[in-house]
Amino acid sequence: MSAFLVMGGLGLLLGLFLAFSSDLLYVEMDTRYERIMELLPQVNCGACGFPGCSGFTDGILGGKVSTLGLCKPGSRGDGLVELHEYLKSTPGPDGNVINIPVK
Repeated sequence: MSAFLVMGGLGLLLGLFLAFSSDLLYVEMDTRYERIMELLPQVNCGACGFPGCSGFTDGILGGKVSTLGLCKPGSRGDGLVELHEYLKSTPGPDGNVINIPVK
């Protein structure tokens, strides 16, 4: 009987710890991520030097991309121009916009 009480108390204690720590450790996602992924061609070729379109998106948001022209499949149409306009006009959670040239 005491084993059940100890395990129940421990479970309650750990549950409360997780509930409070989820608020303290919450990381706000950049709301532009999904839209950037929609504007990329989703070929996941790696020609840009990043591991797929999600890696390229992380590079754009992290300031590691010098030009959108690194995306070879995206440079065939107007997708990168639309992406460039979106990045210039949409601020992130910190209030800053990203101005990366297309070529």
